[in-house]
Amino acid sequence: MTETRPRPTWIQVFLGLFGVAALVLAAWCTVFVVRGLLSTDPLEAFVTRFPGAAPLPADTAEGIPAFVSWTHFLNAFFLVLIIRTGIRVRTEKRAGGLWTSNRVKKRRMSLALWGHLAVDVLWLANGLVFVVLLFASGHWVRIVPTSWEVFPNALSTLVQYVSLDWPTEDSWVNYNALQQLSYCAIVFVAAPLAAVTGYRLSAFWPQKWSWFSEHTAKRIHFPTMLFFVAFVITHVGLVFATGALRNLGHMYAGTDEVSWTGFWIFAATVVLMVIGWRAARRDDWIAKPAAWTGSVRMMKR
Repeated sequence: MTETRPRPTWIQVFLGLFGVAALVLAAWCTVFVVRGLLSTDPLEAFVTRFPGAAPLPADTAEGIPAFVSWTHFLNAFFLVLIIRTGIRVRTEKRAGGLWTSNRVKKRRMSLALWGHLAVDVLWLANGLVFVVLLFASGHWVRIVPTSWEVFPNALSTLVQYVSLDWPTEDSWVNYNALQQLSYCAIVFVAAPLAAVTGYRLSAFWPQKWSWFSEHTAKRIHFPTMLFFVAFVITHVGLVFATGALRNLGHMYAGTDEVSWTGFWIFAATVVLMVIGWRAARRDDWIAKPAAWTGSVRMMKR
């Protein structure tokens, strides 16, 4: 029999709504306070001196290279699957199937975990290709800070976002400083952390490497995933709030023109992500590619 969750009481509902209302009120109060501070001479002078754009070398080329567009889609697609399979691994009480290695017979894991690791490998391969092309093309200066002025500019950008008087966006020419720091952190800090801790939690970590405990890896891995989720929500929200058609045209259509082309390409990629999300829920779909690398035994529910 399937257990049914008890319905929330009216007190729980009230407290939940009260909490949401309190957060909204706090957010609005923060906006008004920051807007008031921005009207003072010191902060006006600060924003004038540091408008928010990330400093770039004078010879930096404009535009978004094609490799950024397709690796961006693959990164998003694999990240969706990583989050979905990661949730399954964390919440699944009984495996729907088991995978056993053909090379090491004692090495086995649930199909959900195998799917999570398999997508991890694809995500890392895509990331490696992106980093190689990033430095080979010279596009790295767009996401790696080249001046200490990026920090006051990032603070200026953050203040302007909070005040809802947002900075002028022109990502075709260069990202703002907060974007640059965020992208740099995602590519060169969060992604390696997720990879190393994920490897530590897998069955492939050498037992003799005891210097990195599983407990420490767990304490890093899950918060890193939450950081990715928070970044994606904020990133997508700002893409649509700061000029959706132009931003999507930059990333998906490779043009600075405002048109619907980038939007429809983006919409098609969302459909693929939804299909991938649903596929990641089914052990019979995961079992097919898993059988290429080992033996699979489906379990009775």
